[in-house]
Amino acid sequence: MENVVEVKDLKKYFPIKGGFFGGVTGYVKAVDGVSFSIPAGTTMGLVGESGCGKSTTGRTILRLIEKTDGSILFKGEDVSAMDKKKLRELRTKMQIIFQDPYSSLSPRLPVGEIIGEAVREHGLVSKEEYQDYITQIMKDCGLQSYHKDRYPHEFSGGQRQRICIARALALNPDFVVCDEPVSALDVSIQAQIINLLWKLQEDRKLTYLFISHDLSVVEHISDSLGVMYLGNMVETGKTNDIFAEPLHPYTKALFSAIPMPDPEIKRERIILEGDIPSPANPPEGCKFHTRCKYCMACCKEKAPEMKDMGNGHCVCCHLYDR
Repeated sequence: MENVVEVKDLKKYFPIKGGFFGGVTGYVKAVDGVSFSIPAGTTMGLVGESGCGKSTTGRTILRLIEKTDGSILFKGEDVSAMDKKKLRELRTKMQIIFQDPYSSLSPRLPVGEIIGEAVREHGLVSKEEYQDYITQIMKDCGLQSYHKDRYPHEFSGGQRQRICIARALALNPDFVVCDEPVSALDVSIQAQIINLLWKLQEDRKLTYLFISHDLSVVEHISDSLGVMYLGNMVETGKTNDIFAEPLHPYTKALFSAIPMPDPEIKRERIILEGDIPSPANPPEGCKFHTRCKYCMACCKEKAPEMKDMGNGHCVCCHLYDR
């Protein structure tokens, strides 16, 4: 199966400025050497604590922010090497659904204009077909045609997220970054949005990067999974394999926090001690060693390498050094 997106050793550092002249005094290493690929028509889940670099990874892939180093390939083409004209063409093929449906919609535009603005800008359909095209997109996303003339403040949270999804899909993309698209919604609406994303993926053969901190949602929608900690990928593989047997101590701790629907079943809770280190001054060696109960001497000195434990299930931990 062809990979739609291939990311290799991606880095994004944000400069820290200070001092009398406002010079650069250091860097926040938001993404620090992340690699993965997403086959066509599949969903990759990206999970981790707040501040681990998930959203920055997604936005850097789309070139909403520029990378510091590494390579990003979309259908074999280097995204970072594209000029303005080529990048403009690419914008229709790569889209994003933002986390907050409240702040990501303009309060001054009616819904029909929000969804259709980019369609008209890129000239995807003729003037005669424009209104019917927007109506069909809204219908596919669970919205009614009479919603076109209403403004975002007149809708509920779930409806606003449907508007965000319709805006992304109106350009007929191949790849969509879903940046925590259900975290601002209550549980019943979350299920509706997840089912909608699923249906749209089947109908339109979409490829998703699904960023979330809700592991139960990720398990439901993702084919593959990547676990991030402090700018690094610590474990990747098929979702079923990782949920059946998490290998990295950090992944085990995350999974132990998933609520169990059966009150009779008790899961041993793994409590991580200490605070997350600063991405501006990460610890030497393995970045997780300051919170890991399995920490060894080598963990403090040498950063572990990603190792394939079979069937594409990879882990970055000294516990599995052969």
